[in-house]
Amino acid sequence: MKSDRNVYLKMKTLQEAQEILFEQFPHFGTGLPEIVPVPDAVGRVLAEPVVAKISSPNFHASAMDGIAVKAEKTFGASETNPISLTIGKDAFYINTGHVIPGNTDAVIMIEHINLTDDTHIEIEAPAFPWQNIRKMGEDIVATELLFPRNHPVTPYCVGALLSGGIFSVSVRKKPKLLIIPTGSELADWRVTAPEDIRPGQVFETNAYVLGNLAESCGGTYVRHEMLEDDSEKIKKAVDEAAKGDFDMILVCGGSSAGSEDYSKHVVAELGEVLIHGVTIMPGKPVLIGRVNGKPVFGIPGYPVSAIIAFEQFVRPLIYQASGQADIERPRVRVEPTRKIPSKLGVEEFLRVKLGMVGNRIVATPLPRGAGCITSLTEADGIIRIPNHLEGLRDNEPVSAELLRPLSAVRNTIVAVGSHDNTLDILADELKAKHGKLTLSSSHVGSMGGLMAIRRGVCHMAGSHLLDTEDGSYNISYIRRYLPGARVKLVNLVFRDQGLIIPPGNPKGIKSIEDIAREDIRFINRQSGSGTRILLDYRLKQLNMDPGAIRGYENEEFTHMSVAVAVLSGTADVGLGICAAAKALNLEFIPVVTEQYDLVIPEEHFGSEGIGILLETIRTAEFKNRVRALGGYSTEKTGEITAVV
Repeated sequence: MKSDRNVYLKMKTLQEAQEILFEQFPHFGTGLPEIVPVPDAVGRVLAEPVVAKISSPNFHASAMDGIAVKAEKTFGASETNPISLTIGKDAFYINTGHVIPGNTDAVIMIEHINLTDDTHIEIEAPAFPWQNIRKMGEDIVATELLFPRNHPVTPYCVGALLSGGIFSVSVRKKPKLLIIPTGSELADWRVTAPEDIRPGQVFETNAYVLGNLAESCGGTYVRHEMLEDDSEKIKKAVDEAAKGDFDMILVCGGSSAGSEDYSKHVVAELGEVLIHGVTIMPGKPVLIGRVNGKPVFGIPGYPVSAIIAFEQFVRPLIYQASGQADIERPRVRVEPTRKIPSKLGVEEFLRVKLGMVGNRIVATPLPRGAGCITSLTEADGIIRIPNHLEGLRDNEPVSAELLRPLSAVRNTIVAVGSHDNTLDILADELKAKHGKLTLSSSHVGSMGGLMAIRRGVCHMAGSHLLDTEDGSYNISYIRRYLPGARVKLVNLVFRDQGLIIPPGNPKGIKSIEDIAREDIRFINRQSGSGTRILLDYRLKQLNMDPGAIRGYENEEFTHMSVAVAVLSGTADVGLGICAAAKALNLEFIPVVTEQYDLVIPEEHFGSEGIGILLETIRTAEFKNRVRALGGYSTEKTGEITAVV
């Protein structure tokens, strides 16, 4: 078996690859159907048309509680000329749903009769034929078509089928997938505790994600036990599956161009490689082949790539097997909050957060790495950037596929600016107490937040910009960069900023002066962040040259990312908040206590969502959770300052 690197020599566009897939497997999943009881058929697709065996109702039934009468015997009744009827002769008591007695053709509601004695009633209005009666076959007539073939069975359908005398139906068989996770780096979450995972290991998740995706669109799956990067073991598993009762095989990992990516060689030796490499991002390394007449997919190992590959190739094939068209997500017009470059010649699936600001929906891009599963879990939509474009312009409307309902987008508070751990608590408190409301925060630094307010693409911005002249926070920057804007500052917290260092302080760091030592590697925050401004201010005070600091140019966008860099050993120290250090059991050397505010334009201040947010941050529950993080003061939380 070869172990040399693969090369993408004949990459296809997405459209070309999909056309090849359906040309090669035009009759996928059209095998023998199966018979299932009607109550168990929900979510399945009918393989045969269904015709009613009986009518529903199969008798003339009363639609009301009252008396059954012959309509013609009531003609002429009025308030001035009531008609008397004899119980058991001219009128018969009847309940809703009961059979209409012979020689009657109308029902008078019980509220509209007057009882004169035990055997007689009076009516003051005539009845008309078939009044308040459900005629035989009103809903379903025997022999009529209830549902055609390829109709998805819903809970509503169950009632119609059973009412029509149908107790079992023929449904399309669910395509059965074998999912084979491969990779020597994989760890099994069922036997490996989080604290025991070694550097270089990752928990195997793709098989579970893809399996559940398969079930959600009408398939069923079996997860093969994890296989290390061993070509013969992978080949054996694929060969046995292709000869067995599986309809489709997914090999997770091993489809890229690495020296230990064996999927292409395995499929080529057992069958035929149809496609290797598609011009999409994420998902480029996807492989499609055929073994023993069955489709075999080499699914990329990065989770977002795996999901995109599944949705573009595997899911449509499963829907084809059930006689259904692939799902089309709703689309809306959105405006990117900033210019977004993209690679020419590649169709990019850009994950974005969405929110309605004023009368437009704004889109903020999420991390684009194929390994960032949270870029999907946090996404509200996907913008597909065509392969002939080099990117998107800011504020120029484009189409986005919705991953969440439009109502959820409308109920999203868009926060752009500085990162703080308390925003996560605020988002959770809002969701717990007001389930329809979501806080979506994007971390671009304090200055980035003010620029977002200036462009009108957010409801509020988190900011902690220090005025080095007078020691105040935020106000002077607002006046400088948002001239004429009417905004209000709401204090969220006061927090401790300082040096984040490893446990035990192995490098003996004591103060900011130490970060310029030759043996110290520093991790910085991005330009424009309040933390960066604070650092540069302190360096200037101490007459320290930023160029003398190893790592000054290495930037992260959140305090937690700085803490992770220290935890992982890629840096010896970083400047961040105490809560980030405490969260990862790192040590902390205080430098300054700073003010962290929410900058809210007056045009949004009176909205329902902002009102709920302000109410939430003033609650004891929120403040108690914030203080528990460490390094926070909530003494002035919720105080409002108008800036004009």
